[in-house]
Amino acid sequence: MPTLRQLEYLVAVADLNNFGRAAQACNVSQPTLSQQLHALEARLGVVLIERHSSGAQLTPIGREITARARRLVVEVRDIRDLARRAGERLVGTVRLGVTPTLGPYLMPPIVAALHREQPDLRLHIRDGIPQEQALELSRADLDMLLSPLPIDGVDLKVAPLFDERLLLVAASDHALAAQQTLHIDDLAGLQVLCLDRRHHLHRQVSEICSGFGMELLRDYEGTSLDSIHQMAVSGVGLAVLPELYIRTDVLGREGSVVLEVEGWDFTRTIAAAWRTGAAYSDAYRFIAERIGTDAQQLMG
Repeated sequence: MPTLRQLEYLVAVADLNNFGRAAQACNVSQPTLSQQLHALEARLGVVLIERHSSGAQLTPIGREITARARRLVVEVRDIRDLARRAGERLVGTVRLGVTPTLGPYLMPPIVAALHREQPDLRLHIRDGIPQEQALELSRADLDMLLSPLPIDGVDLKVAPLFDERLLLVAASDHALAAQQTLHIDDLAGLQVLCLDRRHHLHRQVSEICSGFGMELLRDYEGTSLDSIHQMAVSGVGLAVLPELYIRTDVLGREGSVVLEVEGWDFTRTIAAAWRTGAAYSDAYRFIAERIGTDAQQLMG
């Protein structure tokens, strides 16, 4: 088979129409270039170049083969450049699984900032159930995962990034909204909305309700944070919502308030995960740390 170097010599001769200049452009001696082109013609069994005193011209078949050789040479140069740039910046597509209770409210500004700084990096973001995405990560269907703890999976590196407060939200006309001072005891018997039980948030809210005598409304499980918030606004029940969601200014538009309750101090820990020993672990760690830093800045 032709070697890449032989194809590069052929393209150089085609571009310069001269063996001497082509050899100089390829940083080899003219005899070496000429010898390799003769070897290429012998391997292919065709004459590629017409040699004469005034220079060199491609034969008809030479032009056809050179056109294809040029595409190969360009592709290989692109591969070299890609590998070289990978040592300087993040390159390629990273498949990032994100819980829907976080991704839509955290990732947009982070994705934009990363794109400005690392233009060759592509984030393919997929919302999903954390437990299911942890399995996808273990099977290499995902490269990274951003999720509340715990993250369970085989051979995963889990890196905690930041703690996010969980806030208690009520409709603006709820009876508790008018009280200046609230205590944990004031919450007993109140009804609370939440996502379905596949989400980490459901399990955490269920534990909160059990600990403080509140009732988790299992017949009104929401499909998203927006649906829970809208039901809370309509008076169906209270909602426990993450801080980053609240900071999207939904409260200012939708007629709900955060209840300030003495003794209410609940958080969830957000972590990133990737496969132990992954080839691009350093890149995944960089992305994870950037997400953690930006999230903390967003929360002040």
